[in-house]
Amino acid sequence: MTDHPVARRTVIAGAGAGLMSGLIGEAQAQDSVARQPKPMRIPEQIRSSTPDDVRAAVAQAQIEASEHWARKGDVKLSLYRKRIAPKAGEIQPVLFLVHGSSNSARTSYDLAVPGKGEYSAMNVLAGFGFDVWTMDHDGYGRSGSSGNNSDIASGVEDLNAAMPVVTQETGQQKVHMYGTSSGAIRAGAFAQAAPERVDRLVLSAFTYKGTGSPEIARRRAVAEERYRNKPRRLRDAAMIRSIFTRDGLPSAYDMAVADALAAEELKFGDQVPTGTYLDMAVNLPLVDPKKVLSPVLMVRGSHDGNSTNEDLLDFYAQLPNGDRQFIILPHTAHSIGYGNNRHLLWYAVRNFLLAPAAIPAA
Repeated sequence: MTDHPVARRTVIAGAGAGLMSGLIGEAQAQDSVARQPKPMRIPEQIRSSTPDDVRAAVAQAQIEASEHWARKGDVKLSLYRKRIAPKAGEIQPVLFLVHGSSNSARTSYDLAVPGKGEYSAMNVLAGFGFDVWTMDHDGYGRSGSSGNNSDIASGVEDLNAAMPVVTQETGQQKVHMYGTSSGAIRAGAFAQAAPERVDRLVLSAFTYKGTGSPEIARRRAVAEERYRNKPRRLRDAAMIRSIFTRDGLPSAYDMAVADALAAEELKFGDQVPTGTYLDMAVNLPLVDPKKVLSPVLMVRGSHDGNSTNEDLLDFYAQLPNGDRQFIILPHTAHSIGYGNNRHLLWYAVRNFLLAPAAIPAA
């Protein structure tokens, strides 16, 4: 059941569409892989990979943005798409980005922070040649609300509702999927439920069982009082700022990002659903690694209070697909995409999604 009007279509020219530099050798080698369309070339003269250079790398690139809608029962779900307009006959790999517990889709993946460089993962990934999609889950951002607490199971239903729209627009049955924080749990749960729809999967800032995690322990201690039987929780400017300080590495971020994020998110009010917080407090694990069949990249910050290396490596060791990677990024905390070293995340994601196929063992 889907609605499929395009409410608005714009072309953004020179709006900071980024291509990561420092990937030139890999790009040239991987562009020849037959199973992937060729991404845009990275200018040879650009050699550094700082966020400012990401913004400057393709200042003339044109990124097309469009809004779409899916329907989950009576709830309309807002989808958003960015890509560089394809050439005739070009097929761009689809990448679907899944947001986390406290912020909606566009502030998670298309945030503008004036004067601070590129923070839009959608611009960067579109510049790499992907057809990039995201959505606001039930009760978040521009989407409607069913009145439920938008837990992980509800998030999987949202993704099920979105996929027919993506297929209709792109003609592709499988997508790459990226999720961050509880969005990684949503993405993993969807990959488990619908393995035929997920090509390669990126789990960023994922939590498996939560063993040893101070943040999960904190939520567990207040779950009955704050989250149980309460469909929404307070998410004001102070709470948003706490996301940037709670892991003990505030230097991982520019706090101007927290302010820009709060300014955009508070347009939708100061409350968000409680479901993912409750799930992470009392219902973990929610993803069975043995049932995730796709290739998987797991990425975590060096200072992430939502998980431990031991917890995540337990998950990683059980993944059945040998095409898998586990990466810890230096000088980063839980919200890597908002961090000063977000370019390292983009580097890792791009390389994993465009990796050449392995030669089968004889």
